Amino acid sequence: MKIGLMGGTFDPPHIGHLLIAEQAKEQLQLDAVWFLPAKLPPHKQSTGTSAEKRLQLVEAAIQCNEAFSVSDIEFERETKSYTFDTIRELKDRYPEHDFFFLIGADSLVSLGTWYRADDLYQEVRFGAVARPGSRYLIPEGAQVTAVDMPLLEVSSTDIRQRVARDRSIRYLVPEPVRQLIEEWKLYAT
Repeated sequence: MKIGLMGGTFDPPHIGHLLIAEQAKEQLQLDAVWFLPAKLPPHKQSTGTSAEKRLQLVEAAIQCNEAFSVSDIEFERETKSYTFDTIRELKDRYPEHDFFFLIGADSLVSLGTWYRADDLYQEVRFGAVARPGSRYLIPEGAQVTAVDMPLLEVSSTDIRQRVARDRSIRYLVPEPVRQLIEEWKLYAT
């Protein structure tokens, strides 16, 4: 099976994440997309939401798409979640699967700074999704396939700020996610 992997903090997951996953599934001819919420993201100091709640938010976000699932593989570690380690573990567990790691095209510029980047290039192919103003600057050695996507400017940061200012996030996140954010009083000041 061809599996797309979508890592991130997902604080919260939003329609942009789902659109990326759907477009990558279609254009890369993937059988499924697995969302990999980071328990301890390596490039962020901390998130405002517990890892367990972020995992539940992703589960709520993807419940209507049978090709999407959540993996809690990064929750098995008590250390920071590095993509290289996650890919190695997934390949050991599922040697029959062919994995694509999905990233924004804007992240290609910094891909060479990722933990064990050169080794990572040998382990996985990348699906790079175009974002507003991004260009495909492919690091030497990385196997990258472009994924076109309608330009949509939505971010988790913007959603958190909207909630803090008591503004609507309806249609920016799936309805079950919006309901959980409201129920748990996430991001409110």
